[in-house]
Amino acid sequence: MTDAKFEMVVGLEVHVQLKTRSKAFCGCSTSFGDAPNTNTCPICLALPGSLPVLNEKAVELAARAALALGCTIHPVSIFARKNYFYPDLPKGYQISQFDQPLATDGSVKIDVGEGEKSIGVTRVHMEEDAGKSLHDRYPGATAIDLNRAGVPLIEIVSEPDMRSSKEAGAYLRTLRQILQYLGVSDVSMEEGSLRVDANVSARPVGQKELGTKTEVKNMNSFSGVERALEYEFNRQCGMLDRGEKVSPQTLLWDAAKGEARVSRTKEGSHDYRYFPEPDLLPLVLDPAWLGGIKASVPELPADRKKRFKDEYKLGAEDIEKLTATPAVSDYFESVARDSQNPKAAANWVMGEVQAAVNASGVPLASFAVRPADLAQLIKLVNEGLLSHAAGKQVFAMMVETGKPAAQIAHDSGLLQVGDDSALTGWIDEVLTEHPDEAKRFFAGEKKLQGVLIGFVMKKSSGKADPKKVNQLLTSRAGAG
Repeated sequence: MTDAKFEMVVGLEVHVQLKTRSKAFCGCSTSFGDAPNTNTCPICLALPGSLPVLNEKAVELAARAALALGCTIHPVSIFARKNYFYPDLPKGYQISQFDQPLATDGSVKIDVGEGEKSIGVTRVHMEEDAGKSLHDRYPGATAIDLNRAGVPLIEIVSEPDMRSSKEAGAYLRTLRQILQYLGVSDVSMEEGSLRVDANVSARPVGQKELGTKTEVKNMNSFSGVERALEYEFNRQCGMLDRGEKVSPQTLLWDAAKGEARVSRTKEGSHDYRYFPEPDLLPLVLDPAWLGGIKASVPELPADRKKRFKDEYKLGAEDIEKLTATPAVSDYFESVARDSQNPKAAANWVMGEVQAAVNASGVPLASFAVRPADLAQLIKLVNEGLLSHAAGKQVFAMMVETGKPAAQIAHDSGLLQVGDDSALTGWIDEVLTEHPDEAKRFFAGEKKLQGVLIGFVMKKSSGKADPKKVNQLLTSRAGAG
């Protein structure tokens, strides 16, 4: 529970692993989950005489992300050494950027139900990752895995513009979605390709001056970030209420206990003794190259949502679900265009497709039912050749076999019969077999029409087109 006397102020530092095959300054693989210490070389192990060489693909992805966030890309940026000593940092320093970063002054727009709000992005800079300390591998000892050392990252630093944990969560979810659409990262918190450090402070409501901030680390989900912010804000409010001073500290979030514990006194930039990296030249970006990167930025989530609203006339809730990831969005749009029925495409994708994908555990890109095949199924239902119930049966068989809808419907005998002569034959048989119902129906008891249609559907094993059966019975009753 928050204290109404104080206001939460939040700024977030988001570390994003770039989607490259090799590391930032060497050719080692960035593959996740490989055996410990197998993706290493003299450069990322910091052996004497080894020299870093910048990965151009990492620069491309970093620039694409910065452009999508509305940042100004600087034609010249400088790599620096960030000096600190920790077991998983082989060199004793991290190659990062400090006073001359790749990009500055961007923004991310969020909406938490109170209208759109712009969250400033202070900077986007490039750096390398450290290794990983494993505290649970050997009893009483810490193991070090250096596979991650040297993996390329960007750090996206926000302005302290967020005023609630809800806004922080919205910012992170929006940022992750943008990065997914850009294809610059897997943005998986579980695999460590997206990590968040939260700076939070409490200040009296109405005060413009910022309070003393603390930094919270070790959060493995966006909901965990929100919980950690609430916890730390309430802790600071309690201290301020008691007249105590908040110290600038780094805290580690313990999700199991729902509390944070102090790790160390928070460092300032002077503690890291930054200086320009002598083994790397300044990063100079050619304007023509940068223009090509700008042209490669795809349609972003906000623009796609607006287009889906205008082009497909879908509701806000459907649009949110259908644009959640680029994979779902692209799949839906392909089905919608091929079937010429956006609403039916939306219903199938949000319903049967999502359920089947979740149940199978395979990514949508590997899903057995291709967009063109689902579009064909929708057309069969729209044209009355398949009932909606039969359509669901066909879809289930498509998931199992990967065969097209028309082939399955034909082979399974599920295609509806719309031929008048065949339908008339079934109707005649039903009227003969159920003379009492037939007599009452022709005498004006209209409610029996549905009963007779049911008899025809049963006799035809579900193949009869119920709409045409209804029309033929209505015609007969009128002529009778």
